[in-house]
Amino acid sequence: MKLQRSSRLALYSVLELASKPDRQLSASDIATKFDVSLNHLAKVLRDLGKARLVEAVRGAGGGYRFCGNARRTTLKDIVEIFEPITLQDVGGFEPGDRTEFGLSLGVVLGEIDDIALATLDSITLETMLNLTQRVQKQMPQKSESPSENVYS
Repeated sequence: MKLQRSSRLALYSVLELASKPDRQLSASDIATKFDVSLNHLAKVLRDLGKARLVEAVRGAGGGYRFCGNARRTTLKDIVEIFEPITLQDVGGFEPGDRTEFGLSLGVVLGEIDDIALATLDSITLETMLNLTQRVQKQMPQKSESPSENVYS
């Protein structure tokens, strides 16, 4: 499944903020970490704010913080803010779609879509944060040299 850039950035941002619930992070810090445009990130954070998942804190030391519920917010909740989750092509029929093989394939692809949607709807931010901790433990440590941006 391929997600739009805004959806992926929203997921990264929300997970970053939810992983540090006691801190506020600047949009600049988030943009730098994920190597994205600050302008694009600002639009994503604005939409997340409208959805009441993040809030902006103004003033010195301000930034953004997660204000949702990591135990209840699912990946689907976030993705749906940025793109419709309709996996199966609804744009018409392709050659062969109306044959017995095309119809059979349509049934299988529909089941795959249902599984993908159910998976997105069943994985919470808390689950993702736990998975991230496990992945971090398995990752090689970053090189000590600031000039090297590779893992040793």
